[in-house]
Amino acid sequence: MGVLRSVVLAGGGTGGHIYPLLAFADCLRRHFPEVRITTLGSPKGMENELIPPAGYDLRVIPAYQLPRSFNLDLLRTPDRMYKSAHAAGKVIDEVEADVVLGFGGYVSVPAYLAAWRRELPIVVHEVNVPPGVANRVGMKFTKHVAVGFPHQPQQAESLRDARVVGVPLRTGITQLDRAALRPQALAHFGLRPDLPVLFVSGGSSGARTINLAVAGAAKKLAHAGVQVLHVQGGRNDPFEVPSDLPVPYVVVPYLSDMQLGYAAADLMLCRGGAITVAETTALGLPAIYVPYPYSNQEQRRNAGPVVESGGGLLVDNAELSPEWVERTVIPLARDPQRLAAMGAAAGTYGRRDGDEALLDFVCQAVAGR
Repeated sequence: MGVLRSVVLAGGGTGGHIYPLLAFADCLRRHFPEVRITTLGSPKGMENELIPPAGYDLRVIPAYQLPRSFNLDLLRTPDRMYKSAHAAGKVIDEVEADVVLGFGGYVSVPAYLAAWRRELPIVVHEVNVPPGVANRVGMKFTKHVAVGFPHQPQQAESLRDARVVGVPLRTGITQLDRAALRPQALAHFGLRPDLPVLFVSGGSSGARTINLAVAGAAKKLAHAGVQVLHVQGGRNDPFEVPSDLPVPYVVVPYLSDMQLGYAAADLMLCRGGAITVAETTALGLPAIYVPYPYSNQEQRRNAGPVVESGGGLLVDNAELSPEWVERTVIPLARDPQRLAAMGAAAGTYGRRDGDEALLDFVCQAVAGR
């Protein structure tokens, strides 16, 4: 592995781009303590809340939404794209970057363009099928494309030659011993050690369908002896949970320390975002995936292979109801043998070395291999 002196990481907008970027930055720093790490972000994305507190240099450049279909002429002509790429180029020159690594989001496009103009090595990391529009642009400028999951090269022609490296996950997840942390996690949330725990989370912004379906089944869950740890999510309306339940139903508005939730859980009910799927499978946590319905179905594609391997269940957003929870979740949560088998299957699909594997790939790209 050659020495990396200066690396520019581009990715923003949503946690799906930023969390892997931060996990990779941590890995980079572990291997190369002297490396200069510069991140590119847009003015309004989540990166402004997440990257500076993690201790990394964030440079904000203008980023513009791209049309869903594009060609290279479209990118070369507009004044706005020129301005963005010029701003990215100034940063790349100032920090004397060895390589530009993009994780997606509109801010990656000017970074890819600026690196291409300078004939710098470009690496693209993609976690979805179909690839996001920004990374589809990046893939026109480089052959160094890495993906998070083994199903991606099989399902997308454009990713056929990509290297499967996994998803970079923070060490809080990759080094988590769920069984060891469980007593502390249960105590933290006021949950009982003798009853199963259903962990519910719709992602950082929450998911109203999931919230209402589980809360609507609260009485049946409680009377069946199933505890609930429910993350409401930042952008969601509160929901009613009966106060006189015989077992704990704990609602938290937001959970910054997901490790504690994972450690307390016997079963998870969640969306099918790439990071969620990567984390649940890395930890061998059985999960019921409810893919986000208003998109190009990438969440269904993320979760599908896990379900096929026996590591989880899949339910349509439209089918998720209190009755479905009562009918399906309660018997599963009360079946430790089935949960153990599902967890083992999820664990064989997941991987914890995405950060290290991506770093190896980046070093090969810089070395010109």
